[in-house]
Amino acid sequence: LGPDEGMIFPYRAPQNLSFWMRNTVLPLDPIFIGADNRVINVAANAQPYSEEYLLSEAPAVAVLELIGGRAAELGIVPGAIVRW
Repeated sequence: LGPDEGMIFPYRAPQNLSFWMRNTVLPLDPIFIGADNRVINVAANAQPYSEEYLLSEAPAVAVLELIGGRAAELGIVPGAIVRW
């Protein structure tokens, strides 16, 4: 996953989301996005192979995963608008 690449996981309806890193080999920044296209929260630098649940702090409609640390580099914080 490069610095300008990511993966987005959209959902049809807002819901409380949880992700884990069990089979993931590199640190990621999961970014939880609300129905208003605003960032709810960022689970920064999620550790590879961890089974700890990474939770949305409110119902979300998508999760955007970037390479670990990239959200901070880009200034992505709660309240930021995401367009795709």
